Amino acid sequence: MAAFEFTALDAAGRERKGVLEGDTPRQVRQQLREQGLAPLSVAEVRAREERRATSKLSFGRRISATDLALITRQFATLARSGLPIEEALQAVSRQTEKPRLASMLMGVRARVMEGHALATAMRDFPHIFSDLYRATVAAGEQSGYLDVVLERLADYTEARQALRQKIMLALLYPVLVTLVALLVVTALLAYVVPQVVQVFQNIGQQLPILTRMLIALSGFVRDYGLAMAVILAALGWMMRTMLRRAGPRRRFHQFLLKLPLVARLVRSMNTARFMRTFSILSASGVPVIEAMRISAGVMSNVPMREAVEEAARRVREGASLNKSLERSGYFPPIAIHLVASGEASGNLENMLERAAVSQEREIETLLAAILGLFEPLLIVVMGGMVLLIVLAILLPIFDLNQLVK
Repeated sequence: MAAFEFTALDAAGRERKGVLEGDTPRQVRQQLREQGLAPLSVAEVRAREERRATSKLSFGRRISATDLALITRQFATLARSGLPIEEALQAVSRQTEKPRLASMLMGVRARVMEGHALATAMRDFPHIFSDLYRATVAAGEQSGYLDVVLERLADYTEARQALRQKIMLALLYPVLVTLVALLVVTALLAYVVPQVVQVFQNIGQQLPILTRMLIALSGFVRDYGLAMAVILAALGWMMRTMLRRAGPRRRFHQFLLKLPLVARLVRSMNTARFMRTFSILSASGVPVIEAMRISAGVMSNVPMREAVEEAARRVREGASLNKSLERSGYFPPIAIHLVASGEASGNLENMLERAAVSQEREIETLLAAILGLFEPLLIVVMGGMVLLIVLAILLPIFDLNQLVK
């Protein structure tokens, strides 16, 4: 049995959409006719999601982190109450208001009804349920504590989403201020300045150098501004395309790790992701080597990810975890010391969680410091640019006053 997404017309000619379970598309069409509906299209949810995941032209292939956190929490609550997995999946699919999410959950339910494990059923939707998610669920199923593991997984997804929202909100204001300031200066140079300075071009006197520079810059913006915008957009697209390749992406990430303040932020963010993921996998009973492999996958920085993979190989050969991680030099000393303490005390998952919390707090502190420096610096720079424009306009007026005297 599989889940099929359908589009049909009712007796009044209105379009209906939904999800039905059946063995074949033909059987689903028959079910629709028995309900008085005229089927227009019937597609298996799993096949549709596979096409969506592999299509380069498909937008929104993943669901949002907020939606994933919400359905995980709902599923965990229902599992904790003793509801069977298939009924819990059906209840969560009915609760959600997003059709795609509902059909995907019904697709997972259909696979569970066929006798597959929940983690195996989720494997049909890898672009939605990550390796971390599936490995944690599999560990919960094997240990018999699926409800506890789901609660822990829900806490993890919610904490990660909360951290992401904090970062986005912190960056929203300076980004908006920068864009508005650039638009204002561009408008001044392209439209306001030419109207003002053309008055001085016919006075027969040599204009001050600042005014001449402003006129030249204004002319450049008017004549080549659009072309420059197109060139910058093309360069941005080319850079993004290059960073999809392994070699340029690794060199760029290595460069980030050498910048004074950026390197500290990158290290803290990736360390927090790694430690948080490693903590939940360890607490769920996933073997250490497998947990390290999956945790490395959530790190965005390539050299740090490779360092974790190398550390996993050393741990497999018998080396200690903290020494293997320390060897790369990328991870903060406090995180290494907490890992060493966890290994010595046999309480690794709690120490990993403490390390993740420590790094997340450091991220917030770093962002506050960076924004605290950036915002006044931006105000000073934009104020200086406006001052130069005003002086360039006023200097010819002062010269005229001197001539009149």
